[in-house]
Amino acid sequence: MTTLSVVIPMFNETAVIPALVARLRPVLDALAVDYEVVAVDDGSRDDTVSVLFDHGRDWPQLRVLRLRRNSGHQAALTAGLHRAVGQWVVSLDADLQDPPETIAEMLRVAREDGVDVVYGVRADRSTDTIFKRNTARGYYWVMRRLVGAELPAQAGDFRLLSRDVIEVLRQLPERAPVYRLLVPSLGFPSAEVRYDRAARAAGETKYPLRRMVALAWESTANFSAAPLRIATWLGMSSFLLCLALIVFGMVAHVSGTTIPGWTSMFVAVLLLSGVQLVCLGLLGEYVGRIYATVQNRPAFHVGFDSLDGTPAAETVARGRFDDDARTSNFGPAVSARG
Repeated sequence: MTTLSVVIPMFNETAVIPALVARLRPVLDALAVDYEVVAVDDGSRDDTVSVLFDHGRDWPQLRVLRLRRNSGHQAALTAGLHRAVGQWVVSLDADLQDPPETIAEMLRVAREDGVDVVYGVRADRSTDTIFKRNTARGYYWVMRRLVGAELPAQAGDFRLLSRDVIEVLRQLPERAPVYRLLVPSLGFPSAEVRYDRAARAAGETKYPLRRMVALAWESTANFSAAPLRIATWLGMSSFLLCLALIVFGMVAHVSGTTIPGWTSMFVAVLLLSGVQLVCLGLLGEYVGRIYATVQNRPAFHVGFDSLDGTPAAETVARGRFDDDARTSNFGPAVSARG
């Protein structure tokens, strides 16, 4: 049974692969567990695949998974997560900004704390530009208000997931998942490991401004109907403004300061505009509900069922429910819940 899988999406990473292998392989060998490295080539146009095969000749744990075309970072990550076979799966970028040495600490925390998710949280982003640091801070601020406070700040795609989480992710019908939001929304017990973010080891960033904006939009559209509800609020605000302007038009008509026909035309245009905007807002509300239904995300995840036995008190306190931790005594479990 493979204990650990490391999934690494790659796109035109020829320059950084030797440094990645030189740092990652000693870390994984030192863990003394069965592991695999799933390198997902996202339709690279350079020698990424051939360089990976060269390293794979003397590194049997290295798997190369190539996509037929460039599908994007999150799609490549999805392919790797779905194909990984380890009991624990780590997602890691190839640029070495997230240190591979942290993997050992993640695995230790997951085992000792009994959690299903361990987030790599960036404690220091001084190597990033001021613009990128500020935009990242704004992104997480907005996302935490859309998704919830459980979203860890400054946690990207460097994380460790248990097999339970992977199986849930495989069942979700997400076409374009954003894992930094999707994983926290599942509610699995989690922990954090902090690290200092380094500069890119080689090559060029794969997240320029255009891709950052696209990621922000995907995050918003995938996890909130807020853009649709803007139409509702604008419609209601405009309708109230129209009512005020209708009163103004009637007062102007009574005072005799308008030309014949102006008042009726003015009121009719405002009334129709207000009604149309309100209807557009209502339409947006129903489209938002259709959108949520089509996503087909599970409304809940069952931690345990008393029909199958009650978990021991310490496992309830940790939020993790294992089959081998069942007990028929309801007392300790209830007291642990408070």
